[in-house]
Amino acid sequence: TMPSIFSYQSAEVDWCENNFARSAVIAEYYNTDGTSPLSFLLLTPLNLLVLEAFSERQVNHGTSVLLLLAGLFSMYFHMTLSYVGQLLDELSILWTLAVAYSFWYPQAYFPKFIKTRRHFFWLTGITTVISTLMSFVKPTLNAYALNCIAFHLLYMTWRELKKCNDKRVHRMAAVMVMWWALAITSWISDRWLCWLWQAINFPYFHSFWHVLIAMSLLYCCPLVIYFDVSYEMPSFKPKLEYWPSDSWPVVVPYVTLEEPHKQC
Repeated sequence: TMPSIFSYQSAEVDWCENNFARSAVIAEYYNTDGTSPLSFLLLTPLNLLVLEAFSERQVNHGTSVLLLLAGLFSMYFHMTLSYVGQLLDELSILWTLAVAYSFWYPQAYFPKFIKTRRHFFWLTGITTVISTLMSFVKPTLNAYALNCIAFHLLYMTWRELKKCNDKRVHRMAAVMVMWWALAITSWISDRWLCWLWQAINFPYFHSFWHVLIAMSLLYCCPLVIYFDVSYEMPSFKPKLEYWPSDSWPVVVPYVTLEEPHKQC
């Protein structure tokens, strides 16, 4: 008989960490308890802090809620390794990316046949629905496809940096890329070098991925907001800041708005 899609270990993906090594209930203990609450779940209130000045745009809060759901679904997936958990984990990331693209993708880069933001909403929505349905065809490929989207985001960041002379923006982008590079290296290592980490009894690189990609997103969100303000609020000058201060070793980056003096 076919296993229930809610059953433990019914997913098509299993990560390197030994299953049920530290708990009879949690399949992957460190991937569940050790990292998700410290990454995506903590990222949500930090993300709200970053976006506090832009509360009039409700999409900001919607994206934060989707990030929170992504963290919760990730915990559920790694706790059960169930087929449903896998799809919830992956699809929550897909839909978070879809919402971010819908509202924050610069209109200057729209395809020529797209004339308005409303048309772009429809294009993104249809693409997301098709991608969602395709996710059920071969779930083992979903994570690879989602990671490939990062290359487009890095390409877009590079294009925007070419037009920007602010050294703080360039430095923040470099830090974001550093965290992303460490994150994707951890993900690939866990996926392809599991035999090595099992041999030395250190199969925890996927848990590192959770923390590192969350750190990358913490720098990515202010960058997206910075570029969005440049396009959508041209009467304001965005400025990158760090909380609590620039001198602290661990900081939360955010964006402030400076209204330029109007000339007569």
